[in-house]
Amino acid sequence: MHMANKGLFASAVAKLLPRADAVNREGAPAYAYGPEAKLAQIAATGTLSDSFYGTAEMQLADVLEAARAVDPLFVAKAAVYARTSGVMKDMPALLTAWLTLAEPDLSVSVFGRVIDNGRMLRSFVQIIRSGQAGRTSLGSRPKRLVQQWLEQASIRDVMHAATGNAPSLADIVKMVHPRPADAQRKAFYGWLIGRPYDVAALPAEIAAFEAWKQDQAQTLPEVPFEWLTAYPLSAEQWAELAGRIGWQALRMNLNTLARNGAFGVEGLTDQVAARLADRHALRAVRPMPYQLMVALGQVGDGVPLKVQAALEEALEFSLACVPKVSGRVVVCPDVSGSMQSPVTGYRKGASSKVRCIDVAALVAAAMLRSNREARVIPFEQAVVPVTLKATDRIAANAAKLAAVDLVVIVSDNESWVDATRNGSTATMQEWTKLAKRNPHAKLVCIDIAPYGTTQASARPEILNLGGFSDAVFDTVARFVSGETRDWVSIVEQVEV
Repeated sequence: MHMANKGLFASAVAKLLPRADAVNREGAPAYAYGPEAKLAQIAATGTLSDSFYGTAEMQLADVLEAARAVDPLFVAKAAVYARTSGVMKDMPALLTAWLTLAEPDLSVSVFGRVIDNGRMLRSFVQIIRSGQAGRTSLGSRPKRLVQQWLEQASIRDVMHAATGNAPSLADIVKMVHPRPADAQRKAFYGWLIGRPYDVAALPAEIAAFEAWKQDQAQTLPEVPFEWLTAYPLSAEQWAELAGRIGWQALRMNLNTLARNGAFGVEGLTDQVAARLADRHALRAVRPMPYQLMVALGQVGDGVPLKVQAALEEALEFSLACVPKVSGRVVVCPDVSGSMQSPVTGYRKGASSKVRCIDVAALVAAAMLRSNREARVIPFEQAVVPVTLKATDRIAANAAKLAAVDLVVIVSDNESWVDATRNGSTATMQEWTKLAKRNPHAKLVCIDIAPYGTTQASARPEILNLGGFSDAVFDTVARFVSGETRDWVSIVEQVEV
């Protein structure tokens, strides 16, 4: 169950290091935009086109710095846009928490739009208590907002909110003391926080759950599946759960099902494979390619090949959902040795199985899927620290094409667009030549594993992206269509 990034919100705001200078290590400007554009773009994609956050803390510092520099109404619109259009979690919760101090009246309507499920409620409370938004206790207005959420939510929503900790729903109920609307809700709260309650008034699902705990041979109760998985379940019970949980939960629990013998239950392999590749379900859920690639990378040997093949089918389907980039496109994936390294870098116990080369291949595949005329020109380099020779070759290759509208370079190195080192780099010189022949051409540099900064280009036809998520596809499509440079007006149109 996703919660706000615990490492990020664990320490008080005072512990945040001040922002680095407004230039990167090469002396190039860190940002070309003002705070409204910065906040709008983070809200839309979770990344900044012309810069990259080296750490989560830097991203948090940037968000708060931008929020302090703009009108609170714009912050409110950015929070709503990030949640409703960007489907983000941490950032809209953080901005909502910040508004409870900056503009308490405005925070009320924003809370109603952004805190739309139990997970978001717990993130909001966690962020406020961490001190990151400038306060460490809920305070009267946020407390009332949380109370109202609990009082107005359905019993099913409240049950789903009771999954996960730090804080748990029980912690929140003890903090804000919601008024139970009826005997059923009163009994539920008593059950939740370990106080005496009227057994006869319990919601039917909770009563069934309590009965099942006494006799686990009974039918599995209709409660959030995470409540059940805390208990030892048989392979048959795991198989039953597999048919009950949502598509995304199924995708995320394939290894768990394998570990608990569920695929040994007759028919389950076929059932799970059919669900994962079901076109109707895929259209409803709209899983994104990178998300599915990560899922494929994490699948263990115990998951049947038929199920893995279904995930690959879902990945193929998701590529068709990538926003179209029109025109004459050239994709230049780095295929050098360093691209074998994991996307997340080497971290003990936390390295991703997805390699940088896989992401480069994914970008190329996505572009080819939506644009059959796209050209792919792989490149590599003999000496990893020296990027100029390699990029010179790519830019030269791209320049040889008679006509081009977009060049996308995907690598694990810093962007090579550096307009300040001794005038300009070889890449910039080559790009300038190409741009003269193709005045409307655009260049996108995707640094999959950037080193803290990217080379921020002052040119409007060049887009730098650091890191990788599925938002990158949309960002590139918007950039090519000319929309990216106007994130502010997109956010301004949001009604709060």
